[in-house]
Amino acid sequence: MFGRLGAPEIILILVVIILLFGAKKLPDMARSLGKSARILKSEAKAMKEEGNSSAQAPTSGEQPPAQRTIQAAPGDVTSSRPVNEPTDTTQR
Repeated sequence: MFGRLGAPEIILILVVIILLFGAKKLPDMARSLGKSARILKSEAKAMKEEGNSSAQAPTSGEQPPAQRTIQAAPGDVTSSRPVNEPTDTTQR
């Protein structure tokens, strides 16, 4: 029933989307969606690298975590901000 979308159906869907959101807002929405995807991808990569480095790091010496900077896009310094890593406050 809904398995196959042809060219007329896709064109109709695109026309409805343009009518609903307006042609002026669509580029801004696509830009913000791309920026969000880049941020999500960089955070996932940073978490993966952090997980790998913490598994290989020796546990004998406690070192303060290095501060990271999140950027919305490569080379975008206007929206970059420092991130404070959560610290473990429990006492052993």
